[in-house]
Amino acid sequence: MASVSAQAAEWLAISLLPGIGPATLCQLARLYQSPFSIAARVQDDPEAGGRLRTLFADPAAMERGRELAAAEKARLARLGFGLICHQDPAYPDALRGIDDFPVLLFYRGDPQTLDRPRIALVGSRKATAYGLEIGQRLGAELAESGIAVVSGVAAGIDGAVHEGALSTDGVTIGVLGCGLDVVYPRQHGRLYEQIARQGVLLSEYPCGTRPDGFRFPARNRIISGLSLAVVVVEATLKSGSLITARLALNQGREVFAVPGRIDSPTSAGTHALLRDGAQLVESGEDILVALGLEMASLRGAETDQHLGPDLDDEARQVLACLDAYGVDIDTITRQADVPEGRVLQVLLQLELAGLIRQEPGQIYVRIDQRP
Repeated sequence: MASVSAQAAEWLAISLLPGIGPATLCQLARLYQSPFSIAARVQDDPEAGGRLRTLFADPAAMERGRELAAAEKARLARLGFGLICHQDPAYPDALRGIDDFPVLLFYRGDPQTLDRPRIALVGSRKATAYGLEIGQRLGAELAESGIAVVSGVAAGIDGAVHEGALSTDGVTIGVLGCGLDVVYPRQHGRLYEQIARQGVLLSEYPCGTRPDGFRFPARNRIISGLSLAVVVVEATLKSGSLITARLALNQGREVFAVPGRIDSPTSAGTHALLRDGAQLVESGEDILVALGLEMASLRGAETDQHLGPDLDDEARQVLACLDAYGVDIDTITRQADVPEGRVLQVLLQLELAGLIRQEPGQIYVRIDQRP
C-alpha cells in the first residue's frame, strides 16, 4: 500500500468524528480547505452551526478521531488497500470538480487506472439476456480501445460490463456502495478479485461499512463524476441508473442510451432518456466518435462472420429465428423451415459454435446481434 498523505490522514480522522458523514466532510473541505485548521476556523465562523462548534471545541473528540484513523490506516495496510484525499495529486481532477466530491477515496488495486480516459456503463440489476450481452460487448469494445470502463459492481448490467472489460485484458473501475472489504453482492467475490488485479475498486467509505440502500444513490455521483460520459445500457423507469444519468447531466457529462424492444420494461428507462435527448448507442465506436476519442481496434470484424462460415442452410434458418431476448423451442420449431426432429440437433450445433446460449425452460438466446 502506498503511504497515506498527512492531509488524507487528517481528513480521515475528521470523517470518523460523530455525525460527520461524506456530505458534511465535503462541506468542511469547501469552506475551510485545510484539515489542520478546521477546529480554529469553525470557532471563528459565525455561520458554523452549534453542533460543529461543540464538536471541534472538544480536544478529546479530535484525539479519538485520530486514534480511529490510525486503526483504519493499520487495517488498510494489512489488507493492501490505499487511501487518497481530494488534495492528493493522484485524485482525479474530473471528480474534484463536482459539487459534492468525495473528500476521501479508499482504493484496492492500481490507482494509476484513474489516469486513463474513463466512461461509465450502467444499467438494471434485473437485466435481460439482451442487456447482459450488450453490456458485456460495450465493456469489451471500450476497454480494447484503451478506455477505463467505470461501473458499480452490482448484479446485472454492472457485472456484465466489468466482465466484458476484463475479458479483453482491459482495465475497469468498480465504485462500491460499501467498504472495500465487504463483497456485495456475495456472488461477485471473484469479480472483486479480478477488478483489483486489472483495475481498481473505489469507495468513499472505510472498511467494514455495510451496503445500506441509501449508499448506492450516493455512490452514483462518483460513477458519473469520474467519467467523460455515462452510457445507460438497460433500465426501467424507476431504475437507479436514471439517477446516474441525471447526475451526469448536472455534472456536465454526456449521456448515452442503448435502445431496446418497445415492449420491454427494462428498456423503458433508456427510451425515456433517448426521447429527452440522450445519444443513441449501438456500438463502442458510437460513443468514442461522439466524444472525439480515437478508435482503437475493436473485437470482431466488420463481416458476417457471426453467422459462421460452415453453417448449412438448416442452421442458418434456425439462427434467423433467434434474437437476443430469447425464443422458446416451440416458436423456433414453428418458424424454422426445418424438420421438427432436426431442430434440437441444429440448436446444439449452434450452441457448440458459440452463436447461441440456452437458458432455463428451453429458451434460446442469440449471442451476437451485430449486422
